[in-house]
Amino acid sequence: MVDLNEVIESNKHIASSFPTGLVAVFVGGTSGVGEYTVKKFASRVTNSRVYIVGRSQEAAERILDECGKLGPSSKYEFIRADVSLMKVVDQVCTQIKSKESAVNILFQTQGSMAFTSTTAEGLPVATCLPLHSRQRFIVNLLPLLHNAKSLRRIVSVGAATYEGPIDLDNISGQGFALRKWRNQLSSCQSLLLQRLARQTPDVSFVHNVPGVVRGGIMREVPADTGLGLRAIMAISGLLMPLIETPVDECGERHLFLATSARYPPAEGNEGADGVMLGQDTPTARGLDGHAGSGVYSLTSKGDSAAPKVENILRQFEENGTAAKVWEYVAADFRRTTGTEIGS
Repeated sequence: MVDLNEVIESNKHIASSFPTGLVAVFVGGTSGVGEYTVKKFASRVTNSRVYIVGRSQEAAERILDECGKLGPSSKYEFIRADVSLMKVVDQVCTQIKSKESAVNILFQTQGSMAFTSTTAEGLPVATCLPLHSRQRFIVNLLPLLHNAKSLRRIVSVGAATYEGPIDLDNISGQGFALRKWRNQLSSCQSLLLQRLARQTPDVSFVHNVPGVVRGGIMREVPADTGLGLRAIMAISGLLMPLIETPVDECGERHLFLATSARYPPAEGNEGADGVMLGQDTPTARGLDGHAGSGVYSLTSKGDSAAPKVENILRQFEENGTAAKVWEYVAADFRRTTGTEIGS
C-alpha cells in the first residue's frame, strides 16, 4: 500500500515537477472519481488547461466554478457529449485536437450499469463505455500524448486486479452474473491497454480499481434488475459510511496515479515521467512482471496486481485471446465510424 501521507506529499510537488501548461482531459469528469480528481488537479497545478467531458451541463457548471476557485490560473472547458457513441467520441477528440498539439493526462471514468440498454449505434451501453469509448479516446489522442514534452499518462478507472476468464463467444458479457461480467471486462480492459502500450512505449497506462466510492454509476441500473444486484445495492447503501473511501482521499490517490513516477512508461522520458519518488517508494511492477514496464493493474491503494493476474493475461496473449478482444472492438469501430484508427 502506498501510504496516503506519501501520496499527498507527492501531489504537493506536481507544480514544481513539470513545466507550466499541463493539458489534461477528464472523460466522465462530472461525477464520482472523475470529479474528485479534477478538483484535486485544479488545486495542485498552475497555468494548465483542463477539458472535462460529460453529459451533465448542470454538474459541469458547478465543477467549473469550483475548479476556477481552486486553481484560478488555469483554464477549464466543458465538452458536453454522450461518449457511448463512437461518432461523438471522434467529434470530441477532433475538437480537442483543434486546440491542443499535446496532452499530458487522459483520465477516463465513463461507465454505466445500464445492462439492458443499447446505444443508437447498436452497442450494449454497459460494455461499450469501458471498452469501446475508452479505447476510442486513447487511439484518437495517443498522437497528442506522444507529443507531450513531459508526463504522458493514461488512467482508466475500472475493475483492475479482478482480471478473470473471457468468453470469446460473448465478449460483451450479455446476461452474465455481475462478478463474471466484472472480471471479464477487467481482463479485456487490461489487454487492450497492453496492446496500445506496445505501440506507444513512451506513454504509461494505468488501470486501477477505485474501491468503494460515491458516484453516479448506479443511477442507470434498470428497475427490473436481478435480485442479486438489488441486494448488493441495498447492502452497499447500508455499509457505505463504514467502507467507502473518503472523497478527499479518492481524489488525492487518483491524482497520484496520474502524476507519480511510480508508474513510468516502458521507455523513459529523461526524468520527466512523473513526480520523483520518495525514498521508500519503489517503482511499481507492470503487468509483464517487471518493474516500470509501462502498463499497470492496480489496487485501490496503488499496489500492483497479484502474479496470478499477470499469468492470466500472459496466457491470453499466448493463446490468441488478446488479439480476438481487439478485433471485437476494432470491428465495432469500423462498423460505427468507418475507420479503425480514429479521427
